[in-house]
Amino acid sequence: YLYFARVAQWLHPVPAPVPGIHPSAIVEGEVSDDASIGPNAWIGARASVARGVVIGANCAIGEGALIGEASRLAPNVSVLADCKVGARCLIHPGAVIGADGFGFARDIDGSWAKIPQVGRVLVGDDVEIGAGTTIDRGALGDTVIGDGVKLDNQIQVGHNVVIGAHTAMAGCVGIAGSATIGARCTVGGGAIILGHLRIADGVDITA
Repeated sequence: YLYFARVAQWLHPVPAPVPGIHPSAIVEGEVSDDASIGPNAWIGARASVARGVVIGANCAIGEGALIGEASRLAPNVSVLADCKVGARCLIHPGAVIGADGFGFARDIDGSWAKIPQVGRVLVGDDVEIGAGTTIDRGALGDTVIGDGVKLDNQIQVGHNVVIGAHTAMAGCVGIAGSATIGARCTVGGGAIILGHLRIADGVDITA
């Protein structure tokens, strides 16, 4: 299977990006001269887009966010304020990185008071994030996705979660806040990981 993957990559190379900024894009931050910015994309103030990056149509890169070298964002991806995406990442359509985590405290009258979510999301190098996947920013510290992590479609990663390097997760996995998952783990589709758990390196979790 690995040989098949290598040959398929050789037969179907990723097209080289065409540098330039579409006239409809709004760029307030810094964009490398050889990056490609698609229609209606927004690059916020203090944001930085590195060499060889592709930003698809309708993407939003929030204030102070950073997109690392040669990463590719498909259309309709949101990377919100102060979050960081490493080099050579691939983020599929509709992914949201850095939305608020689910943090509320019950008031004495039974209503809910919002806990400000002031952390970030830090995505390492060579990470792939599937369509519709959501990764919440940390409440106080950061949510961290390690190098080489592979996330399938429609995965929910709660605030302050840490996922170790080269862990892979299939579709519709849900991870509650502050869980820590080790390196080189696999998680089957639809599995749920409760909050504040610690999972060691090399663990395989079935669907």
